[in-house]
Amino acid sequence: MSEMVNQDKKMEEQNSLIIISDTDSVAVALRDLKAGETCSLDSIEITIATDVPFGHKVAIKDIKKDDHIIKYGQPIGHALTHIKKGEHVHTHNLKTNLNDLLEYSYKPNTAIFEQFKEISKDKYFQGYVRPDGSVGIRNEIWIIPTVGCVNMTATRLANEANQLFADKTDGVFAYTHNMGCSQLGTDHETTQRLLKGIINNPNAGGVLVLSLGCENNNLDNFKPVLGEYDPNRVKFLITQTEEDEYEAGMKLLNELADYVSTMKREKVSAEKLILGFKCGGSDGFSGITANALCGRVNDALIRQGGTTILTEVPEMFGAETLLMERAVSEEVFHSVVDLINNYKMYFQRYNQTIYENPSPGNKKGGISTLEDKSLGCIQKGGKAPVVGVLDYGEKIKTNGLNLLTGSGNDQVSCTNLVASGAQMILFTTGRGNPFGSPVPTVKISSNSDLYNRKKHWIDFNAGQILEGRNFDQVTEDFFNYLLEVASGKQTKNEMNGYKEISIFRDGVIL
Repeated sequence: MSEMVNQDKKMEEQNSLIIISDTDSVAVALRDLKAGETCSLDSIEITIATDVPFGHKVAIKDIKKDDHIIKYGQPIGHALTHIKKGEHVHTHNLKTNLNDLLEYSYKPNTAIFEQFKEISKDKYFQGYVRPDGSVGIRNEIWIIPTVGCVNMTATRLANEANQLFADKTDGVFAYTHNMGCSQLGTDHETTQRLLKGIINNPNAGGVLVLSLGCENNNLDNFKPVLGEYDPNRVKFLITQTEEDEYEAGMKLLNELADYVSTMKREKVSAEKLILGFKCGGSDGFSGITANALCGRVNDALIRQGGTTILTEVPEMFGAETLLMERAVSEEVFHSVVDLINNYKMYFQRYNQTIYENPSPGNKKGGISTLEDKSLGCIQKGGKAPVVGVLDYGEKIKTNGLNLLTGSGNDQVSCTNLVASGAQMILFTTGRGNPFGSPVPTVKISSNSDLYNRKKHWIDFNAGQILEGRNFDQVTEDFFNYLLEVASGKQTKNEMNGYKEISIFRDGVIL
């Protein structure tokens, strides 16, 4: 009996801490740790000096004042004071190393390029092949207002159309927003580019563009931005010119429903998938489990010839050089530099601190500095070469890993991903978030506690990696699950009707 108790105690000690890289000076607590208890980490015995919450960092050796603190094999800041082995490492004794604009030089990681040379196309899903060659994983009708004044009209039309045309489409959805009028210059242009991108997303088999008529973004102004379109797939309605806009709208929606009903799922190579990546409500495990799992899936899809999009530029700050060295050319490298520095200058224009991050929730979950957050965030991008950089609403030009401009705000960044063509978004979280975008938004929990508490939010539990499940097997299970979603399996955001957009705004509102 005594031997069994000792074995259980040893197991508890071994499962108390996790270290990410052999060069790290901190480990992460897998449970709440109390001062005075002893934990084992490989061959190291650590006596916990101060209480350490679940997901927070513990010094695994003495760290001198001003020394770098290492996590993910990279500095996440420097010590504000001498930190003893076993002490809690967080915002009280750790400070960012980051400052303003930096100069960068192109030092390509050619070994990475060699690892992704071979493409193996042996994964498939059931998708909707569109006349232009793009592929949707849903066959929906989207109502897109050009301006917020017709939001309720769009919502009422969607509600009625869902009752009448349920057998012809995967659903009719109104994506309301508060932009499209009283904006000036580049801000107005950004709104137009994002709306154009949303309209062109292949998950929409049909689109009704709904206008008021007198807005800045009226159809005479917007259609040239939209460019060429298939009149069978995209219809337009100006509500001010119709005696009964509901009758006219339902007529057009009926035509769209008849059109989308002709499209059927068929076997498609995974190379046609475009996955967007997002993290929201991160915690100390996000970079270890959920984001790292997404990184493996990212690489697996790239090796199938597919496409992925990584955004949240402020959450690249402090880890950007790891992305820059993966740029496939010097031209792409300079585009990544511009991506980073332009977003820093956006902060400066508003006299804001560039590194005012992480959020209060992130800090409570164990993330201490922006480097800590960013190094965890970019795990979603795996190890694949960076093939391109996208602006707002810009369509993918090259298959592979693309970086997309935009904020870390959950609603805004997901909208940006949809506008660049993502058919599905992989959204990791350590603290939970019910938000969903217009496309299937797969929620991946970084820990099992969140998964068990919020099963109506969470689709996949990456926390199982902390509990002994083989990482390779979890990756295979997750990839197969994503192919099921691409083939029609609904995500929690779809089941619960969480489908929204939020358009980025930067400028004067008249």
